[in-house]
This record gives sequence, structure tokens and C-alpha cells, in this order.
Amino acid sequence: MDEHERPVEDGGHLAGVPDEFQRLWTPHRMAYIQAGPEVLREQCPFCEAPKHPDPERLIVARGETAFVLLNLFPYNSGHLLVCPYRHIATYDQATDEEVAEIGALTQTGMRVLREVSRCDGFNLGMNQGAIAGAGVDSHLHQHIVPRWTSDANFFPIIAKTKALPQLLGEVRQAVAHAWPVDN
Repeated sequence: MDEHERPVEDGGHLAGVPDEFQRLWTPHRMAYIQAGPEVLREQCPFCEAPKHPDPERLIVARGETAFVLLNLFPYNSGHLLVCPYRHIATYDQATDEEVAEIGALTQTGMRVLREVSRCDGFNLGMNQGAIAGAGVDSHLHQHIVPRWTSDANFFPIIAKTKALPQLLGEVRQAVAHAWPVDN
């Protein structure tokens, strides 16, 4: 071997070593890729989630009539969903107590996300029915999507890829840890 040649090194053990390539790590998407979205329709994911340990189902807070969890297929890191425990499809079916708690949990979620992720704004919304874009149209849920001035929103347009800089478990831990105990 020439003195200027370097031996080829197996890079398999060098995960995370910087090089000239940019990578989008989205390991949480493997559940969707392997099973496909229809598996989620066998049981309502929002009815099923509260029956399991919070970290397992990405729950960050529980109230009396509603709870907060991370979106399994987020638009941005920290994308939260606020769901009533009761299986109802639309906002007009919610009780006054559910509406009040969904609102209060949404406000707290915004405050926590602002503290944890230093976001610059939010998209809030409820897609009512499949025709309106609801992925789970049979169970009411409010979206809280944090937004930053520096969002990389061009990725979905040019590569059908969404850049998510944190793993769901890490985001869940940070949000749950910052959630006020009195809520």
C-alpha cells in the first residue's frame, strides 16, 4: 500500500460520526412502514392509549376527561394531540366539561412546548371527519403543532420527507417532565 493511501475502514460502527452527508433519522416511522396505517384501525388508538403505561403510548399528561399524547406521525417535533377519553367523533358531541378540559390542556401544552422547544408559534386544529383530513376520524382530537421561524418546510415539497430532529421518546420525556403537576 502506498504511504498516502489509507486503509478502507468499516463505517458500520461509526454511527453519528459527521461526514459530508446529511441524514434524516426517523426511526419512529418504522411502525407505520412495517404495519401500514390500516393496522391502527383495528382498535381506536385514542381509546387504547390510556390503557397502557404513559411512555409506551407517548402520553405526556392525563386529566379527568381528556389526555395529551404525542402524535405518532408528527408534522413537527413536539406535535401533541389532546383527546377526550370518551369515544366521540366530533367537537359538538363533547360535554361542557370535556370542552373546558381540552381547552385547558391545549393551553398548558402550548406553554410547555414554548418552554421545552422554544417554538415561535403554533398551528391548532381539529379535522372533523375523513373528508376534512382526520386520520382517526372516529375519535375527537385537537392538534397542537409547534412551529419555528426556521422550519424546514421545503422538505415535504421537494422530497416528500419531513425532518424531525428528535426521537418521539425524547420529546415525550421532555414534555412530560415539564408538564405542571397541578394539571
